[in-house]
Amino acid sequence: MQLEEKDWETLLTRLKAGKCTPFLGAAVNHGILPLGGEVANRWASDFDYPLESRSDLSKVAQFLAIKTDASRPKEMILDLLDREEKPFNFNDPDEPLNVLAKLPLPVYITTNYDDLLFRAIEHHGNAVGRRAAIEICRWNSRIAFQPSLFKRGSKFSPTGHTPVIYHLHGHRSLLDSIVLTEDDYLDFLVTMSQEETFLPPRIQESITGSSVMFVGYSLADIDFRVLFRGLLGNLEAALGKMSVAVQLPFDDANPNKQKAEKYITEYFGKTRGTELRVYWGTARSFAKELWRRWREFNA
Repeated sequence: MQLEEKDWETLLTRLKAGKCTPFLGAAVNHGILPLGGEVANRWASDFDYPLESRSDLSKVAQFLAIKTDASRPKEMILDLLDREEKPFNFNDPDEPLNVLAKLPLPVYITTNYDDLLFRAIEHHGNAVGRRAAIEICRWNSRIAFQPSLFKRGSKFSPTGHTPVIYHLHGHRSLLDSIVLTEDDYLDFLVTMSQEETFLPPRIQESITGSSVMFVGYSLADIDFRVLFRGLLGNLEAALGKMSVAVQLPFDDANPNKQKAEKYITEYFGKTRGTELRVYWGTARSFAKELWRRWREFNA
C-alpha cells in the first residue's frame, strides 16, 4: 500500500512518542559511501571473478575469501570505505541521516558498518546534550564476549536523549563482527533462527513496542527479504502496526514498472499479519517530505 494522509499522521504520532524503530540500509548513505553493487563490480574486475553475479557483493567477497582468507575482504571493504568516504554535510536539510538524527528516537538499527549516523546524532544533539551509543550484534562466538551495553546487570536503557545505534551486521571497529561474505550471511541466519535471545531484550522491546521504518534497502533484493523473514519473529508485533518501507521506484523505461511495483507492494502487504506501507521514492525524497511534515506536525 502507498502512504496515505492517515499513514503519515500515524507515523508522525509514533515518531513524536519515540515509538518507531528505523532499520537503515546502505542506500541511506548514497552519495557519501559507495554502494555494495559498485564495490562488487570493481572487485569482480580487479580479481577476475569468474561467475555472472558480478554485482552481488556477498558472492564476490566469498570468492575473495576463498582466494585469500576470511578476514581479507572485510579488511578491504573497511579500507575502501575509509578512502572513498565523501564529505558529510551536516547542514543539508534533505540528507536522510540528518533528518533521522534529529528525530527523538531511542533505538536505531542498521546493517551498515560506518559511523555516519552516530556522527550525525552527535552533531545535531550537541546543543541539547543528546549522546548516542553504539552496540554490535553478537552473531558469532568470536565476538560473543566483547563488552556490551546490555550485559547482565546493566542499567542502561536507550531513550530519546540517550539513543543506541544497533549494528546488526557489524561495525567497523570490530572486524570479526562484519557480515560480508555468503558464509557470513549463512552463519548469521543460522544463529538468528536458533537463538531465541538473538537480539538483546531491550532491543526486542523497542521493536515490538513500535512501528518500524525501513530506509535504504531494495525490497526486491534477496538479502533484504531473507533479513526481513528471518527477523519476522522479532518483528511480528511491530509489523502488526502500521510500518513503512522506502523503495526506489522501478525505471520508467521498464515496461513492467507498474506490475513490478504492485507485486512488491502486495508481497509485503500479505506477509503474515504485516501492515507495511511502501513509500515509492528515494531515501532523500522520503527524508525531505518526512522533515517537512514533522515540522508542520510540531508547529
